Amino acid sequence: MIFMEERLQKILAGAGLGSRRDCEELILAGRVRVNGEVAIIGQKAEPATDKIMVDGNVVKPPEQKVYIALHKPRMVLSVVEAEHDDTRKTVRDLVPVKERLYPVGRLDFDSEGLILMTNDGDLANELTHPSRGHEKEYRVLVARHPDDKQLATWRRGVVLEDGYKTMPAEAYMEGMAGKGAWLRIVMREGRKRQIREIGSLLGLPVVRILRVRIGSLRLGTLKAGEWRYLSREEIAELKGKRPASAGPKTAGRTGKSGPGRNPPRRSEDRPYVKGAKTGGRRPPPGSAEEARLLARQPKPDNRRSRSEAAGGKPPSRKPKTPRGPSSK
Repeated sequence: MIFMEERLQKILAGAGLGSRRDCEELILAGRVRVNGEVAIIGQKAEPATDKIMVDGNVVKPPEQKVYIALHKPRMVLSVVEAEHDDTRKTVRDLVPVKERLYPVGRLDFDSEGLILMTNDGDLANELTHPSRGHEKEYRVLVARHPDDKQLATWRRGVVLEDGYKTMPAEAYMEGMAGKGAWLRIVMREGRKRQIREIGSLLGLPVVRILRVRIGSLRLGTLKAGEWRYLSREEIAELKGKRPASAGPKTAGRTGKSGPGRNPPRRSEDRPYVKGAKTGGRRPPPGSAEEARLLARQPKPDNRRSRSEAAGGKPPSRKPKTPRGPSSK
């Protein structure tokens, strides 16, 4: 599990001690201590690990936010708890943690793939609200080979049996599978059994559905029934925030950029600045910098001078005078 630091006034407000502005006044008045030290404005803390007190009373931390990626297997319900007479397994049975978690992005009972389990209601609403249009990506196995017309219709939108026309989607063939084929479908909506109904209407019976992505979160290498906690970077991306810059160790010595860092730029991408060090780059042709550079370069004897290269006469050279008397 990853503990996230938050501003102190936000933690106090979450514990029911007033608005954030009221909690700032408590901090300014010196009534708040963190691990025995008087708190200051702008200070951050981890509610689950730091001891926060107001007027000598310990502040009960709010429920720690938990974010888990789960590979839901087939024949598992995408609910927290089944009906009283339903003995089928649920996604909550697969994640043995103490926090109260809810599935984000439900899947049909006979579908499988990525589900986000969290107790962050704001994020759940952001990812599932129709107006947000977050992408959901699926690998879909159909029983027949699709033609271009069927895929084009899927991309444009299909009128379902209840009269609803689906939004435009990405649909293309990924590869053959015997008499069937694997499709890659990217949607920005999620009505119940929508993929199966579209496939049936287009004459492409759906055999299997595997969701591999929700927004920026990917299934990765998780196998059916496996789960893992999300990283800080994944949580930040889901919330639409830029991940914190990585240090030199994250970037490594290979030149690869770490999370939140700009990719390294090649030398030719850097603009030329007059009078600045070139760092191995040649200055623009015809510039004064080029003239000074050429003047400093030694000219080998086996090279022609500039006048010769331009078609002129070679410069006159004085004959060498022998040193001392010549011997015959």
